Amino acid sequence: MSRSVPAPPARQVRSVPFLEKCFQYERADRARQAGLYTFFRPIESAQDPEVTVGGRRMVMLGSNNYLGLVNDPRVKEAAIQAVRKYGSGCAGSRWLNGTLDLHVRLEERLADFMRAESALVFSTGFQVNLGVISSLVGRGDVAYLDKQDHACIIDGARLSFGRVRKFRHNDVEDLRRMLKFDGAETKGRFIVIDGVYSMEGDIAPLPEVLAAARQFGAAVMVDDAHGIGVLGRTGRGTAEHFGVENEVDLIMGTFSKSMASIGGFVAGDAKVIDFIRHNARTMIFSAAQPPASAAAALAAVDIMEREPERRERLWENTHFFADGLRSLGFDTGLSQSPVVPVVVGEDLTALTMVKRLHEEGIFVNCVLTPGTAPGRALIRTSLMATHRREQLARALDAFHKVGRELELVS
Repeated sequence: MSRSVPAPPARQVRSVPFLEKCFQYERADRARQAGLYTFFRPIESAQDPEVTVGGRRMVMLGSNNYLGLVNDPRVKEAAIQAVRKYGSGCAGSRWLNGTLDLHVRLEERLADFMRAESALVFSTGFQVNLGVISSLVGRGDVAYLDKQDHACIIDGARLSFGRVRKFRHNDVEDLRRMLKFDGAETKGRFIVIDGVYSMEGDIAPLPEVLAAARQFGAAVMVDDAHGIGVLGRTGRGTAEHFGVENEVDLIMGTFSKSMASIGGFVAGDAKVIDFIRHNARTMIFSAAQPPASAAAALAAVDIMEREPERRERLWENTHFFADGLRSLGFDTGLSQSPVVPVVVGEDLTALTMVKRLHEEGIFVNCVLTPGTAPGRALIRTSLMATHRREQLARALDAFHKVGRELELVS
């Protein structure tokens, strides 16, 4: 005999001054009311070149699954076997009970792949930058950041006890000016840049940044979340692309892009990595990466190294799609990677374009201010090695149709 459960009492909404900003926030509601809200869309399938949204198949041009490994049977089987052996989680931080032999194997494999002395795995890529930067930059130190650095780099610097200086995007002369301005009282200098910038797909001028660092005695860290698996002869990223691997002090990477999982790592000199291991708060006070995620990343690294043809197909697809957009008259900015933006200008235009492309069966991402400069709203597309030419041609047709409707192209 079932018993009825009484409904919970209605919650009293309190007027609290601190929370007033939440009740006054209207930006998302305005987009919803206009039928232009295309964020947090539930996807009902794996992140393949085509996905299911609302029971409908769409060409996926909004995923960072660059090498197409997220749904690879070998990666999935590695994750399944890890769950069977280790369970669903680690029930603690790496510092105490959460380090598995699987994490150690993954760190050794990453150090070998990156040609580094040591590597350290964190639960997310965001936590890597928060922990590394905040633990290394102390009182009297200065962190020099590119103005378009990822949010986790900026937040990591904010959490430190050092000063933060932002130089103009990819402007090494502006960086030099700041390095020169900060005189002898500066204790230490730490330059942190993205290898590939995630919104517009342009590549950092790493050799020039390193030359400035040498001149002023600064250390350099590269966030290569969108470069590893994509750039370089063997996929080791931006430093390999430029042939300067031995000059970069720290390289950070994530598993949520080419490596088909979740988590992140930092690689560098063993003594530096050991310092981070024992001082990064996001390592010490956060639960360890789940076993399935570690095993999936380990399998993905092996495939990434054994199958360079995946990277070749990725670049073939990138050139085909980017060249197609440009031939139609779209502005793709300074993209040099599988991240290919379509710059449309105003936020409303971008929102409308994403909605119309969604209706045409194309999944893309909308980037608005503050994610981009005012008046430079864009449609962010990204390519996969597993896209078929027919899917990309279909997407180009949809872009052309919608672009003409919005008078972006003729």
